[in-house]
Amino acid sequence: MERGQRERSVMKIWMLRVLLMLFSFLGRISSLSVTVNDVECVYEYVLYEGDTVSGNFVVVDHDIFWSSDHPGIDFTVTSPAGNTVHTLKGTSGDKFEFKAPRSGMYKFCFHNSYATPETVSFYIHVGHIPNEHDLAKDEHLNPINVKIAELREALESVTAEQKYLKARDARHRRNTNQTWEFPTCKMPVYLFYRCTAGNINICK
Repeated sequence: MERGQRERSVMKIWMLRVLLMLFSFLGRISSLSVTVNDVECVYEYVLYEGDTVSGNFVVVDHDIFWSSDHPGIDFTVTSPAGNTVHTLKGTSGDKFEFKAPRSGMYKFCFHNSYATPETVSFYIHVGHIPNEHDLAKDEHLNPINVKIAELREALESVTAEQKYLKARDARHRRNTNQTWEFPTCKMPVYLFYRCTAGNINICK
């Protein structure tokens, strides 16, 4: 009887640890939309040195409004010490990933050198895989906790990829819909012009 109670209490403790890890995981995801006029920055706190910071961004309406000479959006990540950790120049969206050189507040900035405001769909995740030394000294749970953290990070990578592809797909759908609407609204104006310009044959 005592062995059964001990096994249930160990199982409850293990489940509590898993739930705590999942709740801490949910608090470290950020997804938002940012309107970039000139420079817009988003801040994210990284708790541990060596944490993996990953994410993606997509300029939502770039296919519709950008001409071939549009310079694109610049993206810069600055560490708490003021050093540039990651940079992308002249893009309409991309994925990023880096190891945080130190803990602290990181700054993610978008720079739009064009006069038109751009809407950017932005997603960021800070992942932490604990070392076996950071966990409780239970030899049986340490490898399990490390594997759970690795699995959580792998799932987060898949989620980030899905969000990136979903944002790109939404942008493509919006562009396709507006492309199909364009000839429909211009045709009556074109026919009116042709009829009034002396080419009456086309109107008969």
